[in-house]
Amino acid sequence: MAKYPRIREQHIAVFGEGGSGKTVLVSSFYGATQEGSYSNDLWDLVADDTGQGNRLYQNYLGMRDRARTPSTTRFAATTYYFSVKLKGGDNAAAKKRPFDALRLAWHDYPGEWFEESPSSEEESNRRVDTFRSLLRSDVAFLLVDGQKLLDYAGEEERYLKSLLTNFRQGVLRLKDDLLGDENRLDEFPRIWIMALSKADLFPDWDVYSFRDLVIEKAANHLDELRSTLKDIVNAPDALSVGEDFMLLSSAKFELSAADPEIDVTQRVGLDLILPVASMLPLERRVQWNERMEIPRKVLDTLADGAETVAAVLVGGKLLDKLVGKLPRIGSVAKIALPVLAAAAKMAGSQVREINAQARKDHDFLTATLTQFKLDLDQGVKDKLLIRSLK
Repeated sequence: MAKYPRIREQHIAVFGEGGSGKTVLVSSFYGATQEGSYSNDLWDLVADDTGQGNRLYQNYLGMRDRARTPSTTRFAATTYYFSVKLKGGDNAAAKKRPFDALRLAWHDYPGEWFEESPSSEEESNRRVDTFRSLLRSDVAFLLVDGQKLLDYAGEEERYLKSLLTNFRQGVLRLKDDLLGDENRLDEFPRIWIMALSKADLFPDWDVYSFRDLVIEKAANHLDELRSTLKDIVNAPDALSVGEDFMLLSSAKFELSAADPEIDVTQRVGLDLILPVASMLPLERRVQWNERMEIPRKVLDTLADGAETVAAVLVGGKLLDKLVGKLPRIGSVAKIALPVLAAAAKMAGSQVREINAQARKDHDFLTATLTQFKLDLDQGVKDKLLIRSLK
């Protein structure tokens, strides 16, 4: 008998220097869903740790009602667990769905650990252990601080090169301890998104403006970081570093005025976090699997559970049609691949059709996952996200 609630877990890792806005981002991501005016007809977002959720919502209320930003959390390594709890738990569709909640583990790695050397062996060990804890993440966000870009206007390369060099050197310091007796790691974040935090400071920019600045000013340093990360992982070609870009903003901040204001309704990119975490690894797994031979032990760690998500996405008659064409003998991997490919490559019109039918049938899981896919496509159209096509 299945245990309830049935949960599928997805991990993301968020890296950024001190003051780059990591705490503000996670507070706004969660806080906006807790307002009485917030409405979502498919799912509810809850913090698995009540105290942690209260602190994040308190941060959000401070921004919304007092124009007060959260205090910085220097050297604090925190993992936030959120559950996307699907509605309609008592209907017929719910009894058939493979899971009832999608748990998001949001790993916040202290930026100071990439800027300063450890003060003791104990702290050094803590850095390694913390990094190991986020190795289950498929997606990592490397934050570029919008305020720092403004501070270095006209010489942005100084900041970008410092950011990327510090991060690369931090990884190199951890490398031997991370690998241990292993030659390379099978499980490691495979998608590294360059994300502009505090994007509200650049109202005229789209994600292409950000991408072009990073490539123009720091392409060589980005290549060096990519090379360093490739040296750590098995199947190094199955790695995207600096190929995906994103804009993020927790709110519209007017803090320099005599009467400071923070408009929390003007968020950018945060609604894409769940779609990115859920859908992007599935898409990338299909892209890579079609281009290269990926060892099975690596494939098992890449977009873990993707087959289940893909089956839900294509669902119904399309799933029966795909499975019906497959031979009755063969490995699970061979059977799953056509389903994964079909899910990753579904056209927008097809996804909208499945989404509309799922909503009509009160199939909240299929409706949620197809909505995530639609949201991801919309993020690209709105020029908030660049997805690598490689």
